[in-house]
Amino acid sequence: MSKVSRVEITPVAFADPPLLNVVGVHEPYALRAVVQVWTDDGNVGLGETYADDAHLARLAAVASALPGLDVFDVNGLRRLVIDVLAAGGGAANVGGMLNLQDPADVVLSPFEVALLDIQGRELGRPVSDLLGGAVRESVPFSAYLFYKWAAHPGGVPDAWGVALDPDGIVDQARSMIDQYGFTAIKLKGGVFEPSAEVEAVRALAAAFPDHKLRIDPNCAWTVETSMRVASELSGVIEYLEDPTPGISGMAEVAAQTDIPLATNMCVIAFAHLKPSVLADAVQVVLSDHHYWGGLRRSQLLAGICDTFGMGLSMHSNSHLGISLAAMTHLAAATPNLTYACDTHYPWKTEDLVKPGVLDFVDGSVRVPSTPGLGVELDLDALGRLHEQYLSCGIRKRDDTSYMRTVHPDFTPNTARW
Repeated sequence: MSKVSRVEITPVAFADPPLLNVVGVHEPYALRAVVQVWTDDGNVGLGETYADDAHLARLAAVASALPGLDVFDVNGLRRLVIDVLAAGGGAANVGGMLNLQDPADVVLSPFEVALLDIQGRELGRPVSDLLGGAVRESVPFSAYLFYKWAAHPGGVPDAWGVALDPDGIVDQARSMIDQYGFTAIKLKGGVFEPSAEVEAVRALAAAFPDHKLRIDPNCAWTVETSMRVASELSGVIEYLEDPTPGISGMAEVAAQTDIPLATNMCVIAFAHLKPSVLADAVQVVLSDHHYWGGLRRSQLLAGICDTFGMGLSMHSNSHLGISLAAMTHLAAATPNLTYACDTHYPWKTEDLVKPGVLDFVDGSVRVPSTPGLGVELDLDALGRLHEQYLSCGIRKRDDTSYMRTVHPDFTPNTARW
């Protein structure tokens, strides 16, 4: 059997629009790390993950210990990650808002994806087959809308334009749907007062009556406000994502509404599932293989959700094509992942995988059928985005500090309304 011979981790930066959220605004560049794992017989597998300095240090520590590992020994990989990290400890910051007390799963994920990529290449089978087989040929994604500025401060307006009111949001949705064919729509809220965001959702419902809608204010509302908004949007949205902080707060809201509550903030690790189930706080969990420990542990999450009658959707952060390929294989092979997945992919203008595999048709991405993840790395693009990382000066995501360069008195909106 093939063994790992060497590992290379390359941090990259790619252009990101000024997308607004509860903690501020996206910086001009988003960071990712590309993991390449080589075998002793010349195969290479790909993974993608976050790229803040602390995470890169953990990745490097694991990478140095990987040579000699059997590429099919995913359990051994997890043991190795836990052992390497035991000395370092510390929480893992994820995507700028979330903190995981145990960094093992978020560090494990890109290496596990890379090993599955290698396994598929060696066996001549797509990763979805290694996960039990695809139950759908194409994976539906949602149009992910943001309030946004026309441009970064001092920059040139981007192709999407400004969106700071219901008309701007509807225009953004129309442009995104025209380009990608999405049949579900998600609005990132927590930026303006709830009544303004309710108005935007109602405008979307009027403009796109056949589309499924959802809103995610990232815990910007109190329990009382969350209940009021849920009442106002009953029959309009398919689920309400993270209206208020914490399992206890979510449970209070859930007890007062028939709208399913979804989360990517209060249930982000296996230890959070039991208290959430006992409180009936969450009806839909947004999985994310980047911090749930990779593809197989995400399937374990899916099984737990299925056991307790919880729905399953998929979260997204700013990402590139390696992640989209992994997300697509996972969603294709997870029968109870029945909601359209989130993706930031339409917002990017740069990528580092060769084109032609991850095209959106009618809002869905066809599951790659070639061995492994089915994508190939563009080495020239990798080098260009790495140079961009070196020159951009950003070393961790910090939406709040960036917002304060424009609005010095800004404070994050968590539970503000």
